[in-house]
Amino acid sequence: MKRKILPPLITSSLYLLVAGVLILSCKSKNNNYILYYNKVNEIDSIYRMANQPEEAIKQYKKLFKRYPPKNQERIKEYETYIKLADHHQYNFGGKKSLYKLIPLIAPYEGSYKKYFGLYQKYGIDSSEVKQKISDWKKGLNKRLVDSFTVAFIRDQAEGRKIPQIMVKNDKINAQLLKWTFENYGYPSMQKIGLIGNHNVFMPLHPLFSHMIDSEEYTYLKAKMLEYIKSGDCVPRDYANMVDRHSLQVSKEGMVYGIYPSYDAVIDTIKVNRNRKSIGLPSFKHASKITKDFLKK
Repeated sequence: MKRKILPPLITSSLYLLVAGVLILSCKSKNNNYILYYNKVNEIDSIYRMANQPEEAIKQYKKLFKRYPPKNQERIKEYETYIKLADHHQYNFGGKKSLYKLIPLIAPYEGSYKKYFGLYQKYGIDSSEVKQKISDWKKGLNKRLVDSFTVAFIRDQAEGRKIPQIMVKNDKINAQLLKWTFENYGYPSMQKIGLIGNHNVFMPLHPLFSHMIDSEEYTYLKAKMLEYIKSGDCVPRDYANMVDRHSLQVSKEGMVYGIYPSYDAVIDTIKVNRNRKSIGLPSFKHASKITKDFLKK
């Protein structure tokens, strides 16, 4: 029986298809944002603590080719990369990279205005930036924005001074968070923004820190760790919730050292190891980031 021989064109096409699938598979396996955050911390140290901006630019450029960039509060890695590259006349991608920056700074009302000069330098008019910010806002999940606006108002009802109301509202908010995880994933700033309806401020970390006594705590903790890996949840929001639970509920002491004043003695080596396991900078590095941030 004769074996069929595939034409060279089909053979090469199949080869390319298989190779492409393998490449995508490898990429998806490596797309763990804990690795990204740790690399950002390493690069930030090169720039901030070793004062080597040009090396930091090169390392950031490699990182952002591999991962869609984030722009964490205080570190602001993508903003830093673009500003450093522009200052040192390195090619950071021009318009294409500046367009990527817009949704990352969009949640912070009005912050984009300080970059008008940089955008204009690369041929992007301020009116175009404003329009893209407006388009970003329109793209937020309206149902979630409505729900979380109510949740944040509910969270602060009566200044959290009446225990019965506080417990009742925290339970409702815990159920909302679980429902959101199951139906929409993590309610990141790219889904709900930072400012809700009626100018309600919606930072997630205080909301999650009030979940430590809820029945959903174990579920939320496990899911949030998954969302750190996918790049949706900020490591500090997770660490804040876990540390508060460890201090106030399980009484096991801090895991990530978010509240250093609570404990007189901290095993720095152990805590730094825990911090690295979720992508947080070390104590020393975090202290330097905070000092630089407060100077500004």
